[in-house]
Amino acid sequence: MKKKLLLFLLLVAFYGTAQQITLKKGTIIDAIPVNDSISESFALYLPNSFDISKSWPIVFVFDEQGRGRQALSMFRQAAEEQGYILAASNNIQDSVTLSTNILVTSRMFKKVYSLLPIKKDRSYTAGFSSGARLASIVPIFIKEIKGVISCGSAVANEEVLSPKNTFHFIGIVGNEDYNYLSMKNSHKILNKLKFPNQLLIFDGGHNWPESKYLSKAMEIFTLAAMNRDIELKDEDLVNQSYQRELNEVNAFVDSGRPLRAHAQIFDMLSIYKDVVKIDTLKNRAKALRKTKLYKLYDRNQNSAIFKENFIKDEYAYFLEEDVLAYNYNNLGWWKYQMEELEKYEMADKAIHEKQMGRRLKGYVNALIADNIDIVNEAKPLDEEALLFLWMVSTITDSKEVSSFLKIISLSAKVEDYGTSLFYLEELLKTGYSNKEVLYGLENTALLRITPEFNALVVKYLKDARYETIEE
Repeated sequence: MKKKLLLFLLLVAFYGTAQQITLKKGTIIDAIPVNDSISESFALYLPNSFDISKSWPIVFVFDEQGRGRQALSMFRQAAEEQGYILAASNNIQDSVTLSTNILVTSRMFKKVYSLLPIKKDRSYTAGFSSGARLASIVPIFIKEIKGVISCGSAVANEEVLSPKNTFHFIGIVGNEDYNYLSMKNSHKILNKLKFPNQLLIFDGGHNWPESKYLSKAMEIFTLAAMNRDIELKDEDLVNQSYQRELNEVNAFVDSGRPLRAHAQIFDMLSIYKDVVKIDTLKNRAKALRKTKLYKLYDRNQNSAIFKENFIKDEYAYFLEEDVLAYNYNNLGWWKYQMEELEKYEMADKAIHEKQMGRRLKGYVNALIADNIDIVNEAKPLDEEALLFLWMVSTITDSKEVSSFLKIISLSAKVEDYGTSLFYLEELLKTGYSNKEVLYGLENTALLRITPEFNALVVKYLKDARYETIEE
């Protein structure tokens, strides 16, 4: 029997008129209008278990490029498993002020609350990276929000947090993410402020976590709601969740990862403290801290963290100085730093040093990107500062094709064809082969008809648009 997707029709009054909206279960609906007077819309997802006669928890997902459907697609499987509604604005943008984004968010919230049977005391926000930072700010302005799922980003502004206005914060981060240390630090600060919070760690870098981590975060919210008697206690759910977490702890211990096992136990103490007896967990954590392997790994990790913080400060200081001075002579230093980071990938390096090296690679590229944004926003535009930053970017991340292209274009603009040709060849050495882009670069009309330009294209891509003539 085919599952019917059509759910129901809603007649929503707008200034005396009626708008008919068709909502479907189990599929992302792209663009539901907020109202008739403004061109704002949001994406929506209703789980297949949705029933209009019941009220539901909801996660509002934030993407600062206004990609509502894409944002919801990351949470879709988790929402289906845990029974959550999802919504995401198509009008959130990183190019506008925070107050503008908050107003857009508030209008979306009011629309969703009027449209669907939502449990306002079970409303949450979520996002990844910059979207997560915005998601963590929303509860400060909109009191209905009771929790945040923050992927790859710490709380945006810890200074404005208050024990009088707490919300449940669940961070999810890869152990190779350049934001890993900031999220661990945020975890400690939230604990001191008595904010309910957990930090879920996965193996990986600055990217979206697997769906199971998003599902786990939603389940933690559900368990917390049971603890606060907002939801009826489901003993089977609690026991199954607890046993699954305990199995993961055992797996970490068996695979020689005592720090991960201890971190998971620590979170379990806060999640299950009101629903199960946790004395056994406390004793397990205490015994784990006494083992030789735990002590060894704890020392190694602390040593790596100390070194990482020192190197990050060094990168930030020298990049600022180099940009201000247009210090092209220091490009060799940046190349040396990247070679040093590569050494952490050697087989004889401890796992914590390898993770540190990968985090530092991500950090330096994020630092360069932030500086590029700062320069682009300044008036007048400092093109030479941009040129320097793009040059550093080609050293720290040779896969960042746009940096090569921008250097070629800007150098050609000031008729520095030697620099343009050098970076053209460096780009072609990476395997880049898009001749249409190369021959369409802004400011390169004279450059791309030169014999030198076309000779390089022939050398790496076999044929050029313009014939090279040998004298």
